[in-house]
Amino acid sequence: MRKIIIIFISIIVISCTTPSFAFWIWTPETNKWVNPKYAVKDTPKEQLEFADQYYQSKDYPKALLEYEKLIKHYPKAKEAPIAQLAIARCYEDLGKDYKAFQECQKVIEKYPFSDLAPDVVDRQYKIGERMLQNPKKNQFVSTLTGGDYDVVDVFRTVIKNAPYGKNAAVAQYKIGLYLAEKKMYQEARDEFDKVVNDYPESEWVKAAKYQIAVVDAARSSNAAYDQKVTQAATDAFKEFVKEYPDAELSAKAKDEIASLNNKEAENNFLVAKFYAKNKKYEAAKIYYNAIISDFPNSPWAPLALEQLKVLEKKTEDKNVPSKPQNEQFLDKQIQRRNLIDL
Repeated sequence: MRKIIIIFISIIVISCTTPSFAFWIWTPETNKWVNPKYAVKDTPKEQLEFADQYYQSKDYPKALLEYEKLIKHYPKAKEAPIAQLAIARCYEDLGKDYKAFQECQKVIEKYPFSDLAPDVVDRQYKIGERMLQNPKKNQFVSTLTGGDYDVVDVFRTVIKNAPYGKNAAVAQYKIGLYLAEKKMYQEARDEFDKVVNDYPESEWVKAAKYQIAVVDAARSSNAAYDQKVTQAATDAFKEFVKEYPDAELSAKAKDEIASLNNKEAENNFLVAKFYAKNKKYEAAKIYYNAIISDFPNSPWAPLALEQLKVLEKKTEDKNVPSKPQNEQFLDKQIQRRNLIDL
């Protein structure tokens, strides 16, 4: 029985170890055993060409393996940054945009003097645009971070890598758009302000100024009694129309101004009703009159006029207040003197 067990174990060991020898080859040049799976070509150029063959045949896993070999064995070769960028391309083709962005960034960080830097920043910007247009939500990431803001990270990195490059201003603008879509209006406004202040000569300043007015208008929709927010949005649109009277967006801006005027008139109407409900009629009249004078074309103007008439009826008996006792006393004294003189 003991012999049978020994024989059985020996068979298992032999069957497990024998195939492993097939992966190792003796090389007289190095006088070592080499596993072809981990072997690298004699020159970085040959290794790059070998990896490119896998990439061109769309065998991305093998291409990634061969590009990584090049970087590991020839880290200072001129082909190393090319291989690093190729790794990023592989992940792009695999649909892993954020991973591709991270691999692109390694070119900037590991090879800062590479001629590939401008191409890398362009590629990062295009990745950010693609992520902005086709967001992929990761529920696990969102749970941990409270939101997936990878696209903001991409655009901020584009600005950091080339603060005066051709993509800097538009990347800053796209951050604002992303935050506005997330209804983070104040944060979006701050980002649009950066476009105006940091890139005053950029073609994106006009669009940024318009978006500032848009996010202010969005903020005002949640402020029933806050006139300042609505007024700020109106002023921003008016300023835009004044500065860019011939712009295509100016027509939209005028429509937004009319809408905001209606919003402000509505706010005034709500305030007036509040005062009227609390029998502060004079204060209510002030707001109703403001609607009629400031927003005569608003649908709230005729409603305000109607409410004014109601208030007039309520207060008509109180329009002539009785005289104070001291005035009544003086009147009586004057009457008495007149009688005496007679």
